Amino acid sequence: MRNIPVEHAKVLKTKPADETKLGFGKIFTDHMLVMDYDPERRWHDMRIVPYGDFSMDPATAVYHYGQAIFEGMKAYPGKEGCLRLFRPRDNFLRMNVSALRMGMPGLDVDQCLEGLKKLLDIERDWVPTNEGTSLYIRPTMIATDVGLGVRASESYRFFIIMSPSGAYYASGLAPIGIYVEDELVRAVSGGIGYTKAAANYAASLYAGMLAKENGYAQVLWLDGVEKKYIEEVGSMNIMFAFGERIVTPMLNGSILEGITRGSILRLARDMGYMVEEKRVAMQEIYDGARDGSLTEAFGTGTAAVVSPVGSLCWRGEVVTVGDGGIGGVTRRLYDTLTGIQRGTVKDPYGWTMEL
Repeated sequence: MRNIPVEHAKVLKTKPADETKLGFGKIFTDHMLVMDYDPERRWHDMRIVPYGDFSMDPATAVYHYGQAIFEGMKAYPGKEGCLRLFRPRDNFLRMNVSALRMGMPGLDVDQCLEGLKKLLDIERDWVPTNEGTSLYIRPTMIATDVGLGVRASESYRFFIIMSPSGAYYASGLAPIGIYVEDELVRAVSGGIGYTKAAANYAASLYAGMLAKENGYAQVLWLDGVEKKYIEEVGSMNIMFAFGERIVTPMLNGSILEGITRGSILRLARDMGYMVEEKRVAMQEIYDGARDGSLTEAFGTGTAAVVSPVGSLCWRGEVVTVGDGGIGGVTRRLYDTLTGIQRGTVKDPYGWTMEL
């Protein structure tokens, strides 16, 4: 175990008394982990400090050229005071995939895990216990060179902040409505769509605003070339159930390889569902909704875990998915995955880590 210095906060925050009103990503713990990079020393000076502002020059590279990547994971309460993490190593490995594409330095995964464990040990009292809550963990890397000129930064800052959070959607597990965007484009193969780069999400925000104005919770993106094949939702991968057959867009270089996505697909196959990863035409989904063969749709992601979809709006036409409620496939997968994460269901895959 590396020696990671800790500067304890002099004044601790008041922890939320009502865990039913946490919201998502609005409250932050007392401490954060920080580490810096330069070409000579590489990653160095990992430390835990009080949560607080960064002082940055207006000419700092991240403000102008967008080199910023992040991850999202969760900690859950376990038995006898233990904490549980779900596939944290995979998050840091994926962060290195994003870093490579964005011209940023890779991380030592073991070092990051050690730092996260120490931070969690200090902040374990912040982990909420109500059903549906968790401690959301946000590792982030940003470019910190000062000066203008289009080039990759040579210096970077890595940090981890944490937030006790409730459901990602205020409606909880209630099915959401999704707007299908068929004019604007989020990503194309060869771009950064498969990364968790801040710019990747920035490209989706305007469409998200339009969707919200029309009463929809999220945007479903189509491919950037023909604008006919489904890719992903703004904050989730997407899956469709035709009875016992589950269909999801295949990874093509413009879709995030979601860790929750991969976990759900593994669970579904092991449960006996027929799983297909393929190009999914939007017309196929609408035809299925109309004739009743499409029985369920749901998004998958760290923040929402599994989120049922009740309706879709495409080209001005709204269709209801199944009966508009939570289907049996969605519920079974949600209950199993969240059970594994919280320790109420056996984990045969070695996905969870106890602290």
